[in-house]
Amino acid sequence: MNTPDTPDELVIVPHTHWDREWYLPFQQFRLQLIGLLDEVLERMENDPRQRFTLDGQAVAVDDYLEVRPEQRERLTALVKEGRLAVGPWQILLDEFLCSGENIVRNLELGLRRSEDMGGAMRVGYLPDMFGHAAQMPQILRGAGIEHACVWRGVPAEVDSHVFAWTAPDGTAVRTEYLAAGGYGSAAGLFDDPDQVDERAAAVAAKLRAWRPDGSPILAMYGSDHTAPAADLADLLERHNARQDGNGVTMRLATMAEYFAAQPTGTEGLRAVRGELRSHARANILPGVFSVRAPLKQAMARAERAVERYAEPLSALWLDAPAQRFLDMAWHRLIEVSCHDSVTGCGCDETAQQVAARIAEAEQLGLAVRDMTAKQLAARVPHDAHLVMNPTPDARTALVELDVPGSPADGPVHLTDAEGRTYPAQHLSSAPTLLADDTVPADRLPTVLARVHGIELYGREITGWNADTDARELRFTVARRSELRFDVAEVKAALAGAEGDWRVVIEAEPRQRVAALVAAPALGHTAVRAVQGEVPGPEHAAHASDGTLANGLLTVEIAEDGTFAARTPDGTALTGAGRIVDGGDLGDTYNYAPPAHDVLVDAPTEVTVRRVAEGPLLAAYEIERRYDWPEAGDFTADRRTRATEPTTVTTRVELRAGERFVRLAVAFDNRSDDHRVRLHVPLPRRAETSYGEGQFAVAERGLTSEGGFGEEPVPTFPASAFVAAGGAAVLLEHATEYELVGDGAELALTLLRPTGQMSRNRHVWRDEPAGGEFATPQAQCRGLREVTLALFPYAGEWHEADLPAEAETFRHPLATLPGAAPADEPLPGAGEGLSVTGDGVVLSSVRERGGRLETRVVALTPRPTAVRLALPGLSDAARCDLLGARGEPVDVRDGAATVELRPWEIATFQLER
Repeated sequence: MNTPDTPDELVIVPHTHWDREWYLPFQQFRLQLIGLLDEVLERMENDPRQRFTLDGQAVAVDDYLEVRPEQRERLTALVKEGRLAVGPWQILLDEFLCSGENIVRNLELGLRRSEDMGGAMRVGYLPDMFGHAAQMPQILRGAGIEHACVWRGVPAEVDSHVFAWTAPDGTAVRTEYLAAGGYGSAAGLFDDPDQVDERAAAVAAKLRAWRPDGSPILAMYGSDHTAPAADLADLLERHNARQDGNGVTMRLATMAEYFAAQPTGTEGLRAVRGELRSHARANILPGVFSVRAPLKQAMARAERAVERYAEPLSALWLDAPAQRFLDMAWHRLIEVSCHDSVTGCGCDETAQQVAARIAEAEQLGLAVRDMTAKQLAARVPHDAHLVMNPTPDARTALVELDVPGSPADGPVHLTDAEGRTYPAQHLSSAPTLLADDTVPADRLPTVLARVHGIELYGREITGWNADTDARELRFTVARRSELRFDVAEVKAALAGAEGDWRVVIEAEPRQRVAALVAAPALGHTAVRAVQGEVPGPEHAAHASDGTLANGLLTVEIAEDGTFAARTPDGTALTGAGRIVDGGDLGDTYNYAPPAHDVLVDAPTEVTVRRVAEGPLLAAYEIERRYDWPEAGDFTADRRTRATEPTTVTTRVELRAGERFVRLAVAFDNRSDDHRVRLHVPLPRRAETSYGEGQFAVAERGLTSEGGFGEEPVPTFPASAFVAAGGAAVLLEHATEYELVGDGAELALTLLRPTGQMSRNRHVWRDEPAGGEFATPQAQCRGLREVTLALFPYAGEWHEADLPAEAETFRHPLATLPGAAPADEPLPGAGEGLSVTGDGVVLSSVRERGGRLETRVVALTPRPTAVRLALPGLSDAARCDLLGARGEPVDVRDGAATVELRPWEIATFQLER
């Protein structure tokens, strides 16, 4: 190590920051990547002095080798020599717009791919993320990584190039801060060979203050989509030869080589705890959390489909191989987590491609879920239904089923194999007359061509009759049939038919019902509808006179379309559900209110109608009509005077036994350049909010730390819930929120349309965040719907069982009609994996190496315990995030109980 009096040494790390897709779509950027790497690899092969760091993400190598497979041996040789650094990530993610499990799988895949190429860079390199999640230190350490490297979001209290970034559970990682220029602190250093000396001195001068110990200075030589100078090594050597031991010297290194020379501990370093979301020294671009809201909704659906339905249920119940489908789903989920992908802060073409990959991931997840369900449904009679529980706790929850019968036949209920009964509520009836046509006899063969085997109009034929006297052909159909049917018999009966014939197709009477069904943890059961009435549920839900009530919560709808909610313990709020529409002259990165804004929060007309009476499900629909300005007037710094009539429909639904009220807010967006927020007044004023996401619940205040050229807006992301002042909002997707009115209300962004990727002149950001490209699709025209739930609670958030309530809200039971003959008996319930514990939430369950790998997180500030129960459980052990087996866990009576520290991420291997 140098002393403060010795000349500075710059450790030059040549690199490129490679945005896989951004202001250009992926394939166009990939063409540039091919050219860059062709050039870099050739130089490195010809000059052993050269070094290069490929941005910490293995996906760039995968993208390159897909086009240049013949370069694999050449590339891996450089990785093995240690001159080309790849990994540890598969892709550089946005840490707040994907799940915590997605972050783990990203790191796992990136390390595996990098090792396949010759070796992974063991550095948590996070150069350009728009802030950093609280649990990242624990994730990195759980994968055996001792160093992190960050730029954006570091708070003003950090005054050195290194600090101890500490996760909520106390795990710390030695973290390098890319001060004074981020990942481009030495960009342009070698652009002019005649100015290398002067520029090296300038780089050293701006970075020296961050290294009072005089240690070698990390200088990041690179920027977005750039390659190092062709004669870099020669320029560096000539510079060093001119210094005579007195000036700044330089040496080339990869990022891995630099960190290999650094200590690994955190003793004596300034500790910074939790998430890094400060605006003090760099833009963190918080508007990406609310732009292109449909992308965020789709991402959450896809992650749930894969993480909580496909992977766990197939690991527990599927005999057929499904791993390849799951691998493809995870690849797509990881790819779209990129910090310029799911964020939506790119061109429209990029957003379209991201949406397509997200949709593929969801479809793959649903395909595996359905493959699992079909295997189980093969034992369920076709007049019954399979019910699967994706949560690791036995629960009784509402399902909606299509069952035979009509209200005229009298009430129905459900029953299972054990004889338990479940009350049912009629919701709607299906039409029974599918066709009633008159056709000439010569067209009857055309009519019969609609029959495919036993199928007609998407149903199966249960009976038919050809009345030659009445000239009538009649079919009856149902969802399933056991009739031995041959269309040739019908054709024979119609031989010689003349005149006009009446053709009637009738379906069996069917109705849609809601029912409360008990299902085992991560298991399944089967239920059948039968005639007869059974006693209603405890805490039944009812709707009357504009009020919903179930004994656990009372909701009263006001004349203005808002509502009040109160609990039996006296916790109450009023005016919830107010819609506020304001202008936004910003871009995909940052919100920007007009100087002369117009806020629209009062409807011109309100209509309330009851749509479900109870006792299992009770609901009202509230229609509110508004006049929203058409667009932003950028010349006058205001909104247009012309308006668009907009109707916002809010479904307010209360279910039996639930302590929260469900909301679905829908409207046709026909306005541009605005922000639509849902306001929730709090039972008590709050100075702190708590937002769940990425294995943690982050505590945030009324303000955000500023200091750079970006307005420090106190808007924050939350994934499963946000809580403050006695009210929690349960969420289905990552949502931007803010405490407003000095902590009196929560405001949640439902939609933030904008027409520009970045604006050169932005009232709340000094410097552009990218090029000034039009993004008309980011205006999000058309029908929009957001679902969430409101949960008033007493005491502190962690005393209200919020993680469990969010699990219930986000993960409904899945159902599938049976496929076995109707006379087969109902199969008994199947017990799966049970995971219980105060504040303990499941992250993943998968089959790995013949064992069941289970990951949980303690979402609680208090020590807790987790109980893992599995039929036939014989052995259990802890393991790290990458699956390396650790200390054994005691198993008794098919269960293992393990103590967890607050906020601990714990992974186990189970054998049965």
